[in-house]
Amino acid sequence: MKSMVIGGIILIIALMAGTFFVAGDSFKLGDDYINDLTMLGGFAIIGITVFVALKYVNQIKNDKATGELAEENWDGIGEYKNNIPVGWGMLFIGTLVWQLWYFFVGYPTNQFSQIGQWNEETLEYQAKFESKWANITSDELEGMGQSVFLVQCAPCHGVDGEGINGKAQDLTKRISKEQVLDVINNGANNFKSKYPGGMPAGMASGADAEEIATYVAGGMKGTKPAAWAACSSCHGENGEGMPFVAPNIKTYSDDLMLTVLKDGKKGIIGAMPNFEGRLSETQEKAVAAYIRSIGE
Repeated sequence: MKSMVIGGIILIIALMAGTFFVAGDSFKLGDDYINDLTMLGGFAIIGITVFVALKYVNQIKNDKATGELAEENWDGIGEYKNNIPVGWGMLFIGTLVWQLWYFFVGYPTNQFSQIGQWNEETLEYQAKFESKWANITSDELEGMGQSVFLVQCAPCHGVDGEGINGKAQDLTKRISKEQVLDVINNGANNFKSKYPGGMPAGMASGADAEEIATYVAGGMKGTKPAAWAACSSCHGENGEGMPFVAPNIKTYSDDLMLTVLKDGKKGIIGAMPNFEGRLSETQEKAVAAYIRSIGE
């Protein structure tokens, strides 16, 4: 046993020295109490781990099972009615005490936090940004929208907004006949936050569906097909939509673009992820203004 203790002490000293050699350059006693606690905690873990390991190795080698057996057994294997180890119980209680200290007193709840500083600075910057552009002109809005578009949208839609050869929506064109037919045949429920009802499939079929698709894709110009009555009940007679009922299918309105950015969109081409929280309200309106400008 004496040789085990001596070996354990040597191991502890070696591990502590190795820890200090690796992390000692950031440890200066009294400079930062968090670093002090971290280093002391590391030393404590090393010491406790080695001595606990030695204790149980010694028990395995020398102790004999004693005590009263519990009545329950499994295939003849039973358990003794022994109390929990004192050391384990003390460590458990100590862990609870440390948890309460850490939560109410310790780092990082009442100390400096880089994440907290970043959040504060971000909110402050956003407030300045919104204040600066509170009375933004249409030209400034389109310019801002172009900058945001090139960073956030161009990777999929292309720098010209033409969809990179069909990989994404061609934003210079509002909607294609094939896309309208896909929605008519399969329905749509892309915008649950703004239009929870969605659009059911099969609102029209055959020649009626073809006429509606041609009319919508053509910019809703000319004579309305008779079957348009089924669409106008939700999208409105002019196709500009109704609040909380159906979106605008005539143009890239601010409301439509903000809804797409918030909810994302699934369609015949594929799925577009949502951008909720990534742009400010002014930036979202700017993107809508710029997309309308490239489609004119």
